[in-house]
Amino acid sequence: MQYFEHLTALPAPQGSSVALGYFDGLHIGHQTVVRQAVEKAEEKGLVPALFTFRLPEESRIKGPRLLSTERKHQRAAGLGVELYMAPEFEEFCGFSPEEFVKKILIGCYHAKEVFCGENFTFGSKKSGNVKVLAQLCAQKGIGVTVLPLLEYEGLPVSSTRIRKALEDGEVELANALLGAPYQIDFPVRRGKGLGHTLGFPTINQHYPAGFQTPREGVYITRTWVDGVWYPSATGYGTRPTVNGVLPTCETFLPGYEGSLYGQSPVVEFYKYLWPTRKFDTLQQLTECVMDAAAQARRFFETEKS
Repeated sequence: MQYFEHLTALPAPQGSSVALGYFDGLHIGHQTVVRQAVEKAEEKGLVPALFTFRLPEESRIKGPRLLSTERKHQRAAGLGVELYMAPEFEEFCGFSPEEFVKKILIGCYHAKEVFCGENFTFGSKKSGNVKVLAQLCAQKGIGVTVLPLLEYEGLPVSSTRIRKALEDGEVELANALLGAPYQIDFPVRRGKGLGHTLGFPTINQHYPAGFQTPREGVYITRTWVDGVWYPSATGYGTRPTVNGVLPTCETFLPGYEGSLYGQSPVVEFYKYLWPTRKFDTLQQLTECVMDAAAQARRFFETEKS
């Protein structure tokens, strides 16, 4: 997949089939839009493409991010996208709907078909909706397919719903809506080494500004290291037992003894176990961590059987 960070004419002389949207998390609703664009490209001999955009970390236009940029790229490529363009929002946010069609869909993508969800908006101050998109594209001979919002358990699938599920510790629901386990892949930082002293060394990952955080507590996770998935236990919170102040994300990988400082291992979340607690002794803390690790091991053993 080719990736472009600025508005530019893309290598699609035969035309493209474009999925349009912000696609935060690339959840199952987004995947439906992207897959249909890819299928249409295959049917008509077009290039499968995706248009999205990037926002500053402090932006609240779309809410906290669910997925890192790298993971978003990987998932889009896995769906069959060949051309992926994601300019900064400021680069085109002043475009009128007419300019969006002329400069982006035609000028950049040579679009022949476009796909989006029914709630898609575009143009300065959201001045264009799917009806306007269909009208403008029809004038240029571009086909428009508008897909209804996908539902799960009777409610629309949305990034907002996924964020709420994570805030509530409903990891299974978040994973079902995402179509894949919720995951993080932030760089490992040096901690105070307390876990190592107590017999359960952990990797410490800090959520960057602008990312959605889960409910504070302990989770069953698994961690990808050196080509192997390790059942793991992850705690997210302020570590009240040791008088922590800032939230951290610490993961214990039983059986792994290497160093991951500076690396960005993928940690997938599967189940919320219990909220953050303040223990009277470090021994109680150790027993809690070991219990969570044992539950993680049993969880994935059951998954295999």
